[in-house]
Amino acid sequence: MKGLLDKMWVSFDNPVQYRLVLDHEALVAMNELISREIQLSWTGRIICSNCGKLTKTSFGQGFCFNCFQTAPQAAPCIINPELCRAHLGEGRNIEWEEKHHNQPHIVYLAASDSVKVGVTRAKQKLTRWIDQGASQAIVLAETANRYEAGLIEVALKSVMTDKTNWQRMLKNEIREDVDLLNEKGQAEDLLPFDLRDFVSMDDSVTELIYPVEKYPLKVKSVGFDKTPVVSGKLAGIKGQYLIFDDERVINLRKHTSYEIEFTHE
Repeated sequence: MKGLLDKMWVSFDNPVQYRLVLDHEALVAMNELISREIQLSWTGRIICSNCGKLTKTSFGQGFCFNCFQTAPQAAPCIINPELCRAHLGEGRNIEWEEKHHNQPHIVYLAASDSVKVGVTRAKQKLTRWIDQGASQAIVLAETANRYEAGLIEVALKSVMTDKTNWQRMLKNEIREDVDLLNEKGQAEDLLPFDLRDFVSMDDSVTELIYPVEKYPLKVKSVGFDKTPVVSGKLAGIKGQYLIFDDERVINLRKHTSYEIEFTHE
């Protein structure tokens, strides 16, 4: 089958369930292919996910250069939520901002190799945690919009990372001793008093298990730009990465809008 690649569709289960997405359709149940041979072949084409034009280079996650500069999906507040202006009725596209950013958001703590702080829309918290390969996660705060969540994240970034070490995550080098409820209490104490009202009463900890038979000891990242054909025995899936049994990994989300052909035995 052939189509434009997008990040895998995920479903919270034990373990997490994945489907390969081509042309915006969740077509292939990837969990069923673990321990089997698969092949992803890039046709050489990249189609901008926003305007649909052919582009030689993918910017961000599947944009041509012009759309990367102008599309609301690639605005600076995607990376830095504290820059969001949606609550003021401003942004690259007011209608899109209202639908996606002027909506309830959460600030969360997620554990993998370390404990990180992050921001996402309340409705997609499980998807976000899975995409980052978190082993555990807890809601720290609940806000009315992206901007407020960004202020909380900024207040904690000086003492807590907002990045996931993807290589250690893929090697499953996770913190076994983490107590997210205790981490939440410490994070609350670090917040300025005017931000503590946002702290969530939800103290439940979500644990995530991924369909991986074999974790790599050393991570060998591959991509279509240098390796147009990626094939081998699928050993597992974590985050948005396919893990092969020879320790190669490929980040499918990074290759959004690449046209590929997918086959399996």
